[in-house]
Amino acid sequence: MKVNMIQALNQAMDLELQSNPDLVVYGEDVGKDGGVFRVTDGLQAKHGSHRVFDTPLAEAGIIGLGIGMAAYGLHPVAEVQFSGFMYPGLNQLISHASRIRNRSRGRFSCPLVVRTPCSGGVKAPEHHSESSEAYYIHTPGLKVVMPSTPTDAKGLLTSSMREKDPVIFLEPLRLYRAFKEEVPEEQYATPLGEAFIRQPGEDITLITWGTMTLACKEALETISQNEKWSIELIDLRTLSPIDWDIIHKSVRKTGRCVIAQEAPQTLGLASEVMARILENDLLSLEAPVRRVTGFDTIMPLLKNEEHFIPHADRIYAAIQDVMRF
Repeated sequence: MKVNMIQALNQAMDLELQSNPDLVVYGEDVGKDGGVFRVTDGLQAKHGSHRVFDTPLAEAGIIGLGIGMAAYGLHPVAEVQFSGFMYPGLNQLISHASRIRNRSRGRFSCPLVVRTPCSGGVKAPEHHSESSEAYYIHTPGLKVVMPSTPTDAKGLLTSSMREKDPVIFLEPLRLYRAFKEEVPEEQYATPLGEAFIRQPGEDITLITWGTMTLACKEALETISQNEKWSIELIDLRTLSPIDWDIIHKSVRKTGRCVIAQEAPQTLGLASEVMARILENDLLSLEAPVRRVTGFDTIMPLLKNEEHFIPHADRIYAAIQDVMRF
């Protein structure tokens, strides 16, 4: 059955609510209204208001409530309407959710999933287009996931809802309704921590995640029409923990690498990937590693948004530079 990412996420929660009586879904407008993007549409009517319920517009309270429910044995799945509004809840995530296992010396865990739309591309107001994955990756104890396809969205969310420790599940809102694909109707889980090679290649490694996967595919289509380069496209899917093995293996094979992220450049995930490649694969490199990123500014409004977000032409240009070094 062909579905978009929103429908795939809805299926994942519906099936997990059926199979796990301890699972609860809650957040801002997730009940009767089905969420701001309708990801939870119909779940309250099907599973009841005691398992799918609304909360006040209070992000710190939403995450704090989830920590309490998780500590007492439930499996809470919270929705924060946009990742730009997660910041009031950072103290709950960093000081408490991520540390419960370590603080209690393994006696307690925090199986909390926080879902939130992220990244730009839909010309939304300030705080509605944030690419803040680096904040969470930098926090030990949090797992960070960002799918780029409906199939992965369903499988990765199912795995996240079965985790024993907290997961930040970032949903690129530009991809919510961008395309449909065949997704298995049955329940399945895609393991966290495993990247996926979306296109095998021999000449250069292109690493990305989330929204930028679509831009990379567009760049590859242009390159295929103009060049004879064989490009390996890696979609990280899980940003913490990262599948370092697949990155190092690919770079040692190709000797060249470009990393594309939507977030600002300084201290972003692309910087960490570049550093690890230089530490481990330097003697395999035939050209400097390049990053294609957003800029070190706040996401601009409306008309300038497309200038901030890396597009296929910028990715193509970076690949040209590395290939012709």
